Amino acid sequence: MNAQTQSLTLQGGAGAIEALIDEPQGEVQGVAVLAHPHPLFGGAMTNKVVQTLARACVQAGWRAVRFNFRGVGASAGVYDEGRAETEDLLAVVEQVAPQGPLVLGGFSFGSYVTSHAIARLHASRDLQSLLLIGTAASRFQVASIPADLHARTLVVHGEQDDTVPLADVLDWARPQSLPVTVVPGVEHFFHGQLPLLKSLVLRHLGASVPSLS
Repeated sequence: MNAQTQSLTLQGGAGAIEALIDEPQGEVQGVAVLAHPHPLFGGAMTNKVVQTLARACVQAGWRAVRFNFRGVGASAGVYDEGRAETEDLLAVVEQVAPQGPLVLGGFSFGSYVTSHAIARLHASRDLQSLLLIGTAASRFQVASIPADLHARTLVVHGEQDDTVPLADVLDWARPQSLPVTVVPGVEHFFHGQLPLLKSLVLRHLGASVPSLS
């Protein structure tokens, strides 16, 4: 992503987990762990939306860690419909951020996995911000977000998402009274609107938002 991007190998239940870490300039607020879209449909830590989340987190002062789920890139193991992938995410957190402030974020399938990691970590960790982008609510049982974390949660979805219909995300969010930020005219991968997505994340993280022009 930039000259400060470092590769590292972590350990998960299936063996090696391939990861990338980006360091912010100045004081580090904490660690952001970001999860990528569906492994069987080309999802990887180099996905443009995940890279955008990482850039926003770094700009806001967070150490950003992206990783490949099992079976993707150099990560060992095979796809497990989100179950073992949740364990992968938790293993990454334990190794790169065993304590301290934490941001968890994901795109599409990664948001589904992140939701279950949130449920597991809620009682024991300082979850500062949660980023759920293009949440795969039509294809998976996305976990509910604890009510006390709603103010710290950013849910963003494209109005014209034909991979995960907006209506399905609203059906998931409605019983929780969890707000959803809808980007008009945008599809699943936020083509042409990644700068806007970045600005929404920066604003949520409490960072200054640069002009989009």
